[in-house]
Amino acid sequence: SLFGTRCDDAAGVLTKQKKKSGWTLSFFSETAPTSAYSSPARSLGDTGITPLSPSHIVNDADPDVSEQQSFLVVVAIDFGTTSSGYAYSFTKEPECIHVMRRWEGGDPGVSNQKTPTTILLTPERKFHSFGYAARDFYHDLDPNEAKQWLYLEKFKMKLHTTGDLTMDTDLTAANGKKVKALEIFAYALQYFKEQALKELSDQAGSEFENSDVRWVITVPAIWKQPAKQFMRQAAYQAGLASPENSDQLIIALEPEAASIYCRKLRLHQMIELSGKTAVNGYSGRDTVGAGFAQAKEHIRRNRQSRTFLVENVIGEIWSELEEGDKYVVVDSGGGTVDLTVHQIRLPEGHLKELYKATGGPYGSLGVDYEFEKLLCKIFGEDFIEQFKIKRPAAWVDLMIAFESRKRAAAPDRTNPLNITLPFSFIDYYKKFRGHSVEHALRKSNVDFVKWSSQGMLRMSPDAMNALFKPTIDSIIEHLRDLFQKPEVSTVKFLFLVGGFAEAPLLQQAVQAAFGDKCRIIIPQDVGLTILKGAVLFGLDPAVIKVRRSPLTYGVGVLNRYVEGKHPPEKLLVKDGTRWCTDVFDKFISADQSVALGELVKRSYTPAKPSQLVIVINIYSSEHDNVSFITDPGVKKCGTLRLDLTGTSGVAVPARREIQTLMQFGDTEIKATAVDIATSKSVKVGIDFLNY
Repeated sequence: SLFGTRCDDAAGVLTKQKKKSGWTLSFFSETAPTSAYSSPARSLGDTGITPLSPSHIVNDADPDVSEQQSFLVVVAIDFGTTSSGYAYSFTKEPECIHVMRRWEGGDPGVSNQKTPTTILLTPERKFHSFGYAARDFYHDLDPNEAKQWLYLEKFKMKLHTTGDLTMDTDLTAANGKKVKALEIFAYALQYFKEQALKELSDQAGSEFENSDVRWVITVPAIWKQPAKQFMRQAAYQAGLASPENSDQLIIALEPEAASIYCRKLRLHQMIELSGKTAVNGYSGRDTVGAGFAQAKEHIRRNRQSRTFLVENVIGEIWSELEEGDKYVVVDSGGGTVDLTVHQIRLPEGHLKELYKATGGPYGSLGVDYEFEKLLCKIFGEDFIEQFKIKRPAAWVDLMIAFESRKRAAAPDRTNPLNITLPFSFIDYYKKFRGHSVEHALRKSNVDFVKWSSQGMLRMSPDAMNALFKPTIDSIIEHLRDLFQKPEVSTVKFLFLVGGFAEAPLLQQAVQAAFGDKCRIIIPQDVGLTILKGAVLFGLDPAVIKVRRSPLTYGVGVLNRYVEGKHPPEKLLVKDGTRWCTDVFDKFISADQSVALGELVKRSYTPAKPSQLVIVINIYSSEHDNVSFITDPGVKKCGTLRLDLTGTSGVAVPARREIQTLMQFGDTEIKATAVDIATSKSVKVGIDFLNY
């Protein structure tokens, strides 16, 4: 590894040969005993590098960054846990954002500018349909036939919850069969690509090429690096862009996209919950629900037009912000809640990420899980598990019925909410248990859920509100923690965005907890905020200027061994020089501020001047204080291999300089190694999935 212990290729070969004849690593005569301790650097037999002193950092822009390609259109895909959609804008008229065509299908009581994130594969595992179409087709299949088809929903959460995500991670379909996650994500993105290109071609009246499009895909800010990279790999597989043309695809962080859109909000486009002042004729003293109903009506009237005008101005709320002012974006979606603190930098109003994104799996899915737990309590966990497997389409039906009732929950509601039970639920339960659903409800002692003679579960408003409570409590608690941080204490605004932000119960809870600390603002079309912001980000990616590095990055090197400072098991003696192996040479620390495009340079020299191959391994860790690449939690995430053969005719200085550069600040990281004497260079993208 870069910290290689081998000091030249020949030595590496030699040790291998000697091993064959029963010799051991004691070939390095003065090396400390290695029996109980295995060094990655030693076992790899790689060549080693050592820092050139003084090691220096230069923060400058990459001279190799070519002129930006010109794209005719930016298409943003909001790939959500529960629902997804796309929007686009032509670069010639950036003030018009077009939200995709209305979807076929759609649910009563749910706006259909997005489609459910559901996908259906044929029994042969080929893509069949996505969204409402997938759901409806699957639903109409005969139950026995349905068992052969692979139906997946809400699968995006797998990327957040899988600790050791790889290219081979599996997802489980409704029928229990496993399928590769990468394949599913690629199918979904390919579907959006085809839909968008078809719509663009129809609009333009001529064939629209993929090369004319800059794609933006949104991901939660709290996702770990492997999940973000996974999304990029899926997009490459779907043909949105390619590794050679990686700039064609931007991975945008959801709260950042929301932040960019909120900057543009005019007074009539938002609702202020904390309202000391009336916004759009609505004051904060009215109930939250009333203001929202008014806003929704306004949107409903305008829904036929799917083009939103974004004025090229800074909105009124934004114009009140001054240099250094802070605000929080709370992005509450189906799967996760992301909290991001941004700070304004004038004159351009660029955004600086002030505090590393936090959050967790507290999206509206949590309410669905609570409903499922309630059903298990009433009907028995064994029955619910069986029903999901044996009647998967009817289970989907039941959850759709719950979804529309869930959206009707409100703090001031007094009348009960009725949830229709599918006939096959009632029928299957009788076969399974030998008694009726009504009997189960009576026996369960769950007194706030009754059975109505029309075949419905009748829930009291309090019962419905109780299903929201654990998820909302988690969000409020998380926000409370955030507000205790000194850098967050003087926040002016809290923007509540994402699909779950439409829930009046969440709005009221946030207002009650934080209304006295800052002004709480909700964009009217709150479910589309991220999508529109992602389009604006694609039109001008430089708007986010400073991010926080989520990880500590460094390379492995050999350092001169210092008695008393370095552990004896790290000692390696070669040609009379005492080296400490496996040293982690830090490029950047977790949570450090990084400017967009910032380059960090380090210079190294081969531990052995005659080395012909330089191997530099890149490592990452979530911890800040890392000393050795063998420390717990340190993971290898890239290798730069610089071949110096064929450069024998070049005059090489006695101490050959190998410059290593890492470019940070974007949602992805690139590394380069350059041999200064010959200008030979090699590049690599940091890879969290294949190591």
